[in-house]
Amino acid sequence: MAIHCVPYFGAETFYTRRIRSLKMPSSVVRGHAHSSANASKEDIANSQSSGQEKLIVAGCGGLSVDYLASVARFPQPDQKIRSVDFKVQGGGNAGNCLTGAARLGLNARLLSKVAEDAFGKLVINELNGDGVDTSFITVSNFGSTSFTYIIVDQETNTRTCINSPGYPPLSPQELPDGTLTNILSGAKLLYLDGRLPEVALLLAEEARCRSIPMLIDAERKREGLDELLEIATYVVCSANFPQDWTGLSTLSEALVEIVTRLPNLKFVITTLGASGCVMLEKLSDDLPDLDVLDVNTEYQLLQDQSVRMAAKEPTVVASKVGLFRQTGPDGVSVKEFAGRLLLCTAETIPRSEIVDTTGSGDAFIAAVLFGICTQMSPERMLPFAAVVAGANCRALGARGGLPYVHDPKLIPFLSPSM
Repeated sequence: MAIHCVPYFGAETFYTRRIRSLKMPSSVVRGHAHSSANASKEDIANSQSSGQEKLIVAGCGGLSVDYLASVARFPQPDQKIRSVDFKVQGGGNAGNCLTGAARLGLNARLLSKVAEDAFGKLVINELNGDGVDTSFITVSNFGSTSFTYIIVDQETNTRTCINSPGYPPLSPQELPDGTLTNILSGAKLLYLDGRLPEVALLLAEEARCRSIPMLIDAERKREGLDELLEIATYVVCSANFPQDWTGLSTLSEALVEIVTRLPNLKFVITTLGASGCVMLEKLSDDLPDLDVLDVNTEYQLLQDQSVRMAAKEPTVVASKVGLFRQTGPDGVSVKEFAGRLLLCTAETIPRSEIVDTTGSGDAFIAAVLFGICTQMSPERMLPFAAVVAGANCRALGARGGLPYVHDPKLIPFLSPSM
């Protein structure tokens, strides 16, 4: 597949019987949407008529089926326990993020792969039901669709995931001619979750040639991720990724290292669960008379300020614009950039309302995709994303609580006067 651009570098159950009875929808070939029991026609219509029809986000990454079992407490070795709640639902980072984006009103297109098995049919039908364009998903007549067992521990509000990868993974040779150009046609943004590395790199190069910005979901170090980060415009990463990737001891120093190392980056966000998120934004280099800021000091000041505010709703505090510096590994060379550090608190959710944190990071990223496409400021986008993530924690599964654009809690963020 040529890119005309210089390269930059077990047992049968009720649930399995139900999904086995589903037919693979014609949208896999023709892109026609089908309704789903997981979303009402009114919800879908409202999300698709919210004034964002022309804002297209394309994505590439993993799809799976999640078997979610909620338990009162995590089992001990060799122990038998009963579940409190159970659900079978579509999952995978890319599937979750683009489902969230579609519910917020974006035109979401997804490039991925499933097998023509019961799990694959369930995945496709759910995506279609939420208005995601599945016409770029390859359906293989052999192999298997990925699935994940998820144990949700109500005692600690944590979840444990056991994944069985799909096989074989999507290869560039399986893509029909024109796939890369067609999925990116008119797109405002490209989302990549770091999976399917060979295809993701091809799609990223095509996006770079078309000057389409890219958001990379850096959950953990993966094969091919460094190449994607090298041309990333935005990065959203998990709490441990910055220090794991850079080898630095503090989160704030690691964020500066990420920005100085990635030449095209506009911002990096690290999600911190109940502690909210931190964002390091890179600004224009020609801003005059900027003071040099110590990132560790600024981060501590923002943390102290947010604690004093004790806000129940997500709230942003930010440093002034200044110069952040990073000394090179030789101890002599120095890289610097103009930017600012922002910290956003998470929504304070009563413990009794927290059902499941599965997919809360994906929900956050879905809102960031929406925020970038609609040109939200960081001061509006970060609390908006925190509210979307908080909503998803109030239901079982990665998509159970994903809100729609007309949700009353989201309306204030979408008001032009804010």
